[in-house]
Amino acid sequence: MKRILIILSLVLLSGLILSGCKSKSNKDNTLTIGMELAYPPFETKDEEGNPTGVSVDLAKALGEYLDRPVEIENINWDGLIPSLQTGKVDAVISSMTITEKRGEVIDFSDPYAHSYLGLLVNKSSNINDIQDLNQEGKIIDVKKGTTGYLYATENLTKAKINGLSSENACVIEVTQGKADAFIYDQLTIYRQSKLNEETTEAILIPFQDSESWGIGVKKGNTELLDKINDFIKEFKDNDGFNEITEKYLKEEKETFDELGFPWFFD
Repeated sequence: MKRILIILSLVLLSGLILSGCKSKSNKDNTLTIGMELAYPPFETKDEEGNPTGVSVDLAKALGEYLDRPVEIENINWDGLIPSLQTGKVDAVISSMTITEKRGEVIDFSDPYAHSYLGLLVNKSSNINDIQDLNQEGKIIDVKKGTTGYLYATENLTKAKINGLSSENACVIEVTQGKADAFIYDQLTIYRQSKLNEETTEAILIPFQDSESWGIGVKKGNTELLDKINDFIKEFKDNDGFNEITEKYLKEEKETFDELGFPWFFD
Protein backbone atom coordinates (compact mmCIF):
# COMPACT_ATOMS: atom_id res chain seq x y z
CA MET A 1 0.00 0.00 0.00
CA LYS A 2 2.81 2.37 0.93
CA ARG A 3 4.51 1.61 -2.39
CA ILE A 4 1.28 2.39 -4.30
CA LEU A 5 0.92 5.73 -2.50
CA ILE A 6 4.50 6.65 -3.37
CA ILE A 7 3.91 5.80 -7.04
CA LEU A 8 0.68 7.84 -7.08
CA SER A 9 2.49 10.76 -5.49
CA LEU A 10 5.20 10.61 -8.12
CA VAL A 11 2.61 10.49 -10.91
CA LEU A 12 0.79 13.51 -9.50
CA LEU A 13 4.05 15.40 -9.05
CA SER A 14 5.08 14.62 -12.62
CA GLY A 15 1.72 15.87 -13.85
CA LEU A 16 2.11 19.13 -11.97
CA ILE A 17 5.60 19.63 -13.33
CA LEU A 18 4.45 18.97 -16.89
CA SER A 19 1.44 21.21 -16.41
CA GLY A 20 3.66 23.98 -15.08
CA CYS A 21 6.06 23.63 -18.01
CA LYS A 22 3.19 23.79 -20.47
CA SER A 23 1.78 26.94 -18.85
CA LYS A 24 5.18 28.62 -18.86
CA SER A 25 5.70 27.69 -22.50
CA ASN A 26 2.38 29.29 -23.45
CA LYS A 27 3.29 32.41 -21.49
CA ASP A 28 6.69 32.59 -23.15
CA ASN A 29 5.02 32.44 -26.56
CA THR A 30 2.81 35.43 -25.81
CA LEU A 31 3.58 38.53 -27.86
CA THR A 32 3.40 41.38 -25.37
CA ILE A 33 2.70 44.73 -26.99
CA GLY A 34 3.14 48.02 -25.16
CA MET A 35 0.96 51.01 -25.95
CA GLU A 36 -0.51 54.00 -24.16
CA LEU A 37 -4.28 53.58 -24.30
CA ALA A 38 -4.98 57.31 -24.29
CA TYR A 39 -4.91 58.24 -27.96
CA PRO A 40 -8.18 57.53 -29.79
CA PRO A 41 -8.79 56.24 -32.36
CA PHE A 42 -5.32 54.68 -32.43
CA GLU A 43 -4.85 53.39 -28.89
CA THR A 44 -7.77 53.62 -26.50
CA LYS A 45 -10.33 51.63 -24.47
CA ASP A 46 -13.92 50.67 -25.25
CA GLU A 47 -16.84 51.10 -22.84
CA GLU A 48 -15.89 47.88 -21.05
CA GLY A 49 -12.29 49.02 -20.62
CA ASN A 50 -10.86 46.70 -23.28
CA PRO A 51 -8.09 47.89 -25.62
CA THR A 52 -9.37 49.04 -29.00
CA GLY A 53 -8.28 51.14 -31.94
CA VAL A 54 -5.99 51.16 -34.95
CA SER A 55 -2.89 50.01 -33.09
CA VAL A 56 -4.80 47.28 -31.25
CA ASP A 57 -6.07 45.84 -34.54
CA LEU A 58 -2.55 46.07 -35.95
CA ALA A 59 -1.14 44.26 -32.91
CA LYS A 60 -3.72 41.48 -33.19
CA ALA A 61 -2.99 41.05 -36.90
CA LEU A 62 0.74 40.83 -36.11
CA GLY A 63 0.02 38.16 -33.51
CA GLU A 64 -1.97 36.13 -36.05
CA TYR A 65 0.85 36.48 -38.57
CA LEU A 66 3.40 35.23 -36.01
CA ASP A 67 0.99 32.60 -34.64
CA ARG A 68 1.40 34.03 -31.14
CA PRO A 69 -1.28 35.12 -28.65
CA VAL A 70 -1.23 38.87 -28.05
CA GLU A 71 -1.28 40.65 -24.71
CA ILE A 72 -1.66 44.44 -24.61
CA GLU A 73 0.16 46.29 -21.82
CA ASN A 74 -1.18 49.79 -21.10
CA ILE A 75 1.90 51.87 -20.29
CA ASN A 76 2.38 55.61 -19.84
CA TRP A 77 4.12 57.20 -22.81
CA ASP A 78 7.35 57.90 -20.93
CA GLY A 79 7.56 54.25 -19.90
CA LEU A 80 7.20 52.65 -23.33
CA ILE A 81 10.85 52.69 -24.39
CA PRO A 82 12.13 51.62 -20.93
CA SER A 83 9.64 48.72 -21.07
CA LEU A 84 11.28 47.56 -24.30
CA GLN A 85 14.75 47.92 -22.88
CA THR A 86 13.94 45.87 -19.78
CA GLY A 87 12.06 43.17 -21.71
CA LYS A 88 8.69 43.90 -20.13
CA VAL A 89 7.21 44.07 -23.64
CA ASP A 90 8.28 42.51 -26.94
CA ALA A 91 7.23 45.44 -29.11
CA VAL A 92 5.71 48.90 -28.93
CA ILE A 93 2.86 49.85 -31.27
CA SER A 94 1.77 53.24 -30.02
CA SER A 95 1.80 55.77 -32.86
CA MET A 96 5.48 56.31 -32.18
CA THR A 97 7.44 58.51 -34.55
CA ILE A 98 10.76 57.15 -35.78
CA THR A 99 13.44 59.60 -34.66
CA GLU A 100 17.21 59.50 -34.64
CA LYS A 101 17.34 59.92 -30.87
CA ARG A 102 14.90 57.06 -30.21
CA GLY A 103 16.77 54.94 -32.76
CA GLU A 104 19.85 55.12 -30.56
CA VAL A 105 18.18 53.06 -27.83
CA ILE A 106 15.61 50.90 -29.66
CA ASP A 107 15.18 49.51 -33.17
CA PHE A 108 12.29 50.51 -35.43
CA SER A 109 10.47 48.59 -38.11
CA ASP A 110 9.92 49.93 -41.59
CA PRO A 111 7.41 52.81 -41.47
CA TYR A 112 3.75 51.81 -41.57
CA ALA A 113 2.29 55.34 -41.47
CA HIS A 114 3.26 58.92 -42.24
CA SER A 115 1.99 61.89 -40.29
CA TYR A 116 2.24 65.69 -40.28
CA LEU A 117 1.86 68.05 -37.37
CA GLY A 118 -1.18 70.32 -37.13
CA LEU A 119 -2.49 73.08 -34.86
CA LEU A 120 -5.57 73.16 -32.66
CA VAL A 121 -6.07 76.86 -31.96
CA ASN A 122 -8.47 78.83 -29.83
CA LYS A 123 -10.77 80.84 -32.09
CA SER A 124 -10.02 84.06 -30.22
CA SER A 125 -6.24 83.69 -30.57
CA ASN A 126 -6.07 85.12 -34.09
CA ILE A 127 -3.71 82.39 -35.32
CA ASN A 128 -3.59 81.64 -39.05
CA ASP A 129 -0.33 79.70 -39.42
CA ILE A 130 2.56 78.35 -37.40
CA GLN A 131 4.59 81.58 -37.56
CA ASP A 132 1.81 83.51 -35.81
CA LEU A 133 2.68 81.48 -32.72
CA ASN A 134 6.35 82.43 -32.68
CA GLN A 135 6.00 85.64 -30.73
CA GLU A 136 6.08 86.83 -27.15
CA GLY A 137 2.81 86.50 -25.28
CA LYS A 138 1.69 83.40 -27.16
CA ILE A 139 1.20 80.18 -25.18
CA ILE A 140 1.63 76.80 -26.82
CA ASP A 141 0.64 73.51 -25.21
CA VAL A 142 2.41 70.30 -26.20
CA LYS A 143 2.45 66.79 -24.83
CA LYS A 144 5.79 65.94 -23.24
CA GLY A 145 8.03 63.61 -25.21
CA THR A 146 6.22 64.05 -28.53
CA THR A 147 7.55 65.43 -31.79
CA GLY A 148 5.20 68.40 -31.33
CA TYR A 149 7.07 69.18 -28.13
CA LEU A 150 10.41 68.93 -29.94
CA TYR A 151 9.23 71.12 -32.80
CA ALA A 152 7.93 73.83 -30.48
CA THR A 153 11.01 73.97 -28.26
CA GLU A 154 13.34 74.10 -31.27
CA ASN A 155 11.42 76.46 -33.59
CA LEU A 156 9.02 78.58 -31.56
CA THR A 157 11.48 80.03 -29.09
CA LYS A 158 9.72 83.39 -28.63
CA ALA A 159 6.53 81.81 -27.29
CA LYS A 160 5.89 80.19 -23.93
CA ILE A 161 5.91 76.40 -24.26
CA ASN A 162 3.90 74.33 -21.78
CA GLY A 163 4.82 70.64 -21.70
CA LEU A 164 1.83 68.74 -20.32
CA SER A 165 1.40 65.06 -19.55
CA SER A 166 -1.64 64.28 -21.70
CA GLU A 167 -3.43 65.16 -24.91
CA ASN A 168 -6.66 65.92 -23.05
CA ALA A 169 -4.95 68.42 -20.77
CA CYS A 170 -3.60 70.30 -23.79
CA VAL A 171 -6.98 70.34 -25.52
CA ILE A 172 -8.80 71.58 -22.41
CA GLU A 173 -6.41 74.50 -22.01
CA VAL A 174 -6.96 75.54 -25.63
CA THR A 175 -10.75 75.29 -25.32
CA GLN A 176 -10.62 77.41 -22.15
CA GLY A 177 -8.36 80.03 -23.72
CA LYS A 178 -5.49 79.32 -21.34
CA ALA A 179 -3.34 78.38 -24.33
CA ASP A 180 -3.38 79.73 -27.86
CA ALA A 181 -2.60 76.45 -29.59
CA PHE A 182 -1.87 72.77 -29.21
CA ILE A 183 0.61 71.10 -31.58
CA TYR A 184 -0.07 67.44 -32.38
CA ASP A 185 -0.59 65.17 -35.37
CA GLN A 186 -3.08 66.22 -38.05
CA LEU A 187 -5.58 63.42 -37.48
CA THR A 188 -5.93 64.11 -33.77
CA ILE A 189 -6.13 67.86 -34.35
CA TYR A 190 -8.92 67.31 -36.87
CA ARG A 191 -10.90 65.07 -34.50
CA GLN A 192 -10.47 67.42 -31.53
CA SER A 193 -11.60 70.42 -33.57
CA LYS A 194 -14.79 68.54 -34.47
CA LEU A 195 -15.40 67.75 -30.80
CA ASN A 196 -14.82 71.37 -29.78
CA GLU A 197 -16.21 73.36 -32.71
CA GLU A 198 -17.50 76.26 -30.61
CA THR A 199 -14.11 77.24 -29.18
CA THR A 200 -11.44 75.81 -31.48
CA GLU A 201 -10.45 75.37 -35.10
CA ALA A 202 -7.90 73.20 -36.85
CA ILE A 203 -5.01 74.40 -38.97
CA LEU A 204 -4.00 71.33 -40.94
CA ILE A 205 -1.64 72.88 -43.50
CA PRO A 206 1.67 70.99 -43.06
CA PHE A 207 4.51 73.12 -41.71
CA GLN A 208 7.24 70.47 -41.52
CA ASP A 209 8.33 67.27 -43.23
CA SER A 210 6.24 64.17 -42.69
CA GLU A 211 6.95 61.94 -39.72
CA SER A 212 7.11 58.17 -40.04
CA TRP A 213 5.56 55.87 -37.46
CA GLY A 214 7.15 52.50 -36.76
CA ILE A 215 6.90 49.49 -34.48
CA GLY A 216 9.61 49.51 -31.83
CA VAL A 217 11.57 46.48 -30.60
CA LYS A 218 14.46 46.00 -28.21
CA LYS A 219 17.82 47.03 -29.63
CA GLY A 220 19.40 44.11 -31.48
CA ASN A 221 16.27 41.93 -31.70
CA THR A 222 16.72 41.46 -35.44
CA GLU A 223 14.81 38.16 -35.54
CA LEU A 224 11.57 39.77 -34.41
CA LEU A 225 12.25 42.95 -36.38
CA ASP A 226 12.65 41.06 -39.67
CA LYS A 227 9.37 39.22 -39.08
CA ILE A 228 7.59 42.50 -38.28
CA ASN A 229 8.87 44.08 -41.49
CA ASP A 230 7.61 41.09 -43.48
CA PHE A 231 4.25 41.42 -41.73
CA ILE A 232 3.91 45.14 -42.51
CA LYS A 233 4.55 44.51 -46.21
CA GLU A 234 2.06 41.64 -46.38
CA PHE A 235 -0.56 43.52 -44.35
CA LYS A 236 -0.34 46.47 -46.73
CA ASP A 237 -0.40 44.27 -49.85
CA ASN A 238 -3.55 42.57 -48.53
CA ASP A 239 -5.36 45.92 -47.99
CA GLY A 240 -5.12 45.66 -44.21
CA PHE A 241 -4.52 49.38 -43.81
CA ASN A 242 -7.44 50.17 -46.11
CA GLU A 243 -9.70 48.07 -43.89
CA ILE A 244 -8.43 49.87 -40.79
CA THR A 245 -9.08 53.22 -42.48
CA GLU A 246 -12.64 52.20 -43.33
CA LYS A 247 -13.24 51.04 -39.76
CA TYR A 248 -11.72 53.92 -37.78
CA LEU A 249 -10.78 56.83 -40.05
CA LYS A 250 -13.31 57.00 -42.89
CA GLU A 251 -14.40 60.60 -42.27
CA GLU A 252 -10.82 61.78 -41.85
CA LYS A 253 -9.79 60.10 -45.10
CA GLU A 254 -12.59 61.84 -47.00
CA THR A 255 -11.60 65.21 -45.53
CA PHE A 256 -7.92 64.75 -46.30
CA ASP A 257 -8.76 63.76 -49.87
CA GLU A 258 -10.85 66.92 -50.26
CA LEU A 259 -7.99 69.06 -48.94
CA GLY A 260 -5.45 67.30 -51.12
CA PHE A 261 -3.36 66.19 -48.16
CA PRO A 262 -1.36 62.93 -48.28
CA TRP A 263 -3.16 60.10 -46.52
CA PHE A 264 -1.77 58.58 -43.39
CA PHE A 265 -1.13 55.04 -44.67
CA ASP A 266 -0.06 55.94 -48.23
